[in-house]
Amino acid sequence: MPDEVVVLDGVTRRYGGSIAVQDLSLSVGAGEMFGLIGPDGAGKTTTIRTICGLLAPDAGAVRVLGLDPVRDHRRLTDSVGYLSQRFSLYGDLTVDENVAFFAQIHNQRDYRTRRDRLLEMTQLAPFRGRLADQLSGGMKQKLALACTLVHEPALIVLDEPTTGVDPVSRRELWKLLSEFLSEGITIVVSTPYLDEAERCSRVALMSGGRLLALDRPAALDASLPGTVLEITVAEPRRAIAALAGRPGVLDAQLFGGRVHVRVAGRSGEVDVAASIGAHLQAAGLAVRAIRAIPATLEDVFISRLTEAAP
Repeated sequence: MPDEVVVLDGVTRRYGGSIAVQDLSLSVGAGEMFGLIGPDGAGKTTTIRTICGLLAPDAGAVRVLGLDPVRDHRRLTDSVGYLSQRFSLYGDLTVDENVAFFAQIHNQRDYRTRRDRLLEMTQLAPFRGRLADQLSGGMKQKLALACTLVHEPALIVLDEPTTGVDPVSRRELWKLLSEFLSEGITIVVSTPYLDEAERCSRVALMSGGRLLALDRPAALDASLPGTVLEITVAEPRRAIAALAGRPGVLDAQLFGGRVHVRVAGRSGEVDVAASIGAHLQAAGLAVRAIRAIPATLEDVFISRLTEAAP
């Protein structure tokens, strides 16, 4: 296996007059879990489909396991597993029959031991006689993952595998991915959830088809200038407006029911917090709590998105 399992070099893909991915360059190393992170419309699915050879780029080049995924699609089929956003298995087949079908279309004859192991790992063994249509959303995703892995691919590519899945099933799916990663499988996964991105070796933050940042999650967190303060206040939107343009405030964003304020400098945040608290109090806002917190990928993403805005 080459050191770089996936390489995208200046890839652009259009749909009519719309650009879905623009001048995207990245690489994925062997044995790495690589995340494509961004909201709907960021270009994640187009990138995934381009990697799998389902779409040809309008410009640039793609190499997967050293091959062109469009021109050499048949040669790559047995080395790549693809899990799409939509459940694409056969609802009128049982769990066992679905896995067997996918093994056979990949010309796997001696698949039963592998199937049994995958069903045990995914906790689907007790349900192997159940029709796929009768499974819960999380169980369907685990079945799809088992079908994707039954032919023992070197690379698996997953497009938002946890979207619409309950929190417990999300956690179980990520645990499974970590187990497969430990077996040496290279994983490319897209997700809109920034908490999931923290599980990846490296991530590409995307928006509007463009690459905003690419690095290890911890390195991206550490790269954010300034100190992040979390403020609990009765009227968070008014608080953001009150902080707009204040000296030393780099940006202020709504995070759920709280406000994250990024201030210049890494030291003296206690004094800064007291100053900002006093400013909000003077504006007639009741501040319940204010504290310095570590930067998260969400803070980084919003900052990079603001910087990239025209």
